[in-house]
Amino acid sequence: MAERYDAIVIGVGQAAPALCARLDKQGLKTAVIERKLLGGTCVNNGCIPTKTLIASAHAAHLARRGGDYGFATGAVRVDMKAVKRRMDHVVGQSASRLRKWIAGMKNVTLLRGQAKFTGPRRIAVKGRELEAERIFINVGARATVPDMPGVKEVPFYTNSTMMDVDFRPPHLIIVGGSYIGLEFAQMYRRFGSEVTVVERMPKLLPREDDDVAAEIRAIVGREGIEIRTDAECMALKKKGKRIAMTLECKQGKPIAEGTHVLLAVGRTPNTGDLGLREAGIEADERGYIKVEDDCRTSAEGVWALGECNGKGAFTHTSYNDYEIVAANLFDNDKRRISDRIQAYALFIDPPLGRAGMTEAEAKKAGKRTLVGKMAMSRVGRAREAGETQGLMKVLVDADSKELLGAAILGLNGDEIVHSLLDVMYAKRPYTTIQRAVHIHPTVTELIPTLLGDLKPLE
Repeated sequence: MAERYDAIVIGVGQAAPALCARLDKQGLKTAVIERKLLGGTCVNNGCIPTKTLIASAHAAHLARRGGDYGFATGAVRVDMKAVKRRMDHVVGQSASRLRKWIAGMKNVTLLRGQAKFTGPRRIAVKGRELEAERIFINVGARATVPDMPGVKEVPFYTNSTMMDVDFRPPHLIIVGGSYIGLEFAQMYRRFGSEVTVVERMPKLLPREDDDVAAEIRAIVGREGIEIRTDAECMALKKKGKRIAMTLECKQGKPIAEGTHVLLAVGRTPNTGDLGLREAGIEADERGYIKVEDDCRTSAEGVWALGECNGKGAFTHTSYNDYEIVAANLFDNDKRRISDRIQAYALFIDPPLGRAGMTEAEAKKAGKRTLVGKMAMSRVGRAREAGETQGLMKVLVDADSKELLGAAILGLNGDEIVHSLLDVMYAKRPYTTIQRAVHIHPTVTELIPTLLGDLKPLE
C-alpha cells in the first residue's frame, strides 16, 4: 500500500529547499527525494565551487600583475591541492547549511534514492511507494557528452568531474567556447596551464552580439589562451601520452594537442529515468519537461522547476520558479515565467553582465532600436583600478523609450547590470536612470552618460 503525503519533491536542486520550507510552513506532510547530492549543480559542481576556483585564479593573476600597481611578489606558485582544499571547504559549508535547513523542517522527510513515477502522482523509491496530490520535480541537468569520434577512447572531464582535479593540467583542451568553457579556460590559464578552446561555431558565445563576443575573445586571447573557432569534423584520439583533437578550421592547423580534455558543450536534463510516460508528463525531444507559464506540467498536480523545464539554466531562474509556484499555490498571486527578463553573467575577468535582448533579438522583434556603447577605458574607476578591458552597451526602444537590453563587460559588470535590469522591470523610460545622480568615482556613474549618447541601431 502506498504511503500518503500531501506533497512530494523530487530532486534537491536550487528550487527545492525553499519550496520545502514553504510546504513545511503550510503544514503539509512532504517527502523530498534526492539520489545523490543536496543542492544540485550550483552547490556541488557549478556556481559555488567554480566561483571559488575563479577567486583563487584571480588572486594568482593579480599577484603576477604586481608591477602594474607598484609592488613585487616574486615568482607566483599555485598549489592546486591547497586550491582544491579551499574549494571543498566552501562547498562543504554550503552543503552543511542545506542539510541542517532541511533537517529542521518538522513536516519534511528526506528520502535517499532514485525516484520514478509508476503512475499519475505515484512514486517508487527504494522499494517504497509514495502518493501525493502535489508533486514537484527539481532534478536539474548534467553535462552533455557529445557523440564525437574518439570520445570513448580518451579520458575526458566535464564540469562535474573537474571538481575532483587537484593538479595543474599541462595543456588543457576545452571543447566548447561558451560560458562554462570560457570560465574554465581563463581559470586554468591563470593557474598556469596552457589552454586551447575549440568551438564549432564561427564565434565564441554565439548568442551574444558580435562586438561583445569579439571583445571577450580579445580578453582571453591577451592571457595566452588559444582560440579555435569554426571547428568542424572534431575527433579525439590518443597520441602517446597526449591527446590529439583533429578538426577542420578556416584558420590554423588541422590538429590541436593537449594533455587533458574538458567537454563543455551543453547540458542534458536528468529526466530520462523518471518514468515521465507512466505519469503522463510531456517532454520535448531533448528531454526537457514541458510546462505552462506557472510551471505546471501536462499531468494534473505535477510541477517542474529549474533547469529540467528548459525555461532557464541558472540558479536565479530556478529559485524564481519556486517563487512562481509558491505565489500561485499559496498567495493568490498570479506570477508567471513570462514576466521574467532574461539576465545572466559570464564570470570571466572582467565579467559580463547581461540583461534583456541582444541586437539580433531586438531586430527579430521588429523594434526600432537605439544603441549606446562605451569602452571601459573611458571609465575613470576602471582606469584607477587598472581594469580597462571591456565595454558597456545598452539598447533602447525608440518608441516607448524603455530599455530593451544591456551588456556590461568590464569591472564589476555582473553587479552593475542590475541598475539597468531594475529599471527594465519597472518599465520606466531610460531617462529615469539617465537623469539619476550616481556616486563618483564608480563604474555605474557612466551609465547616464552612456544613455545620453544613443544612436539608431544599423
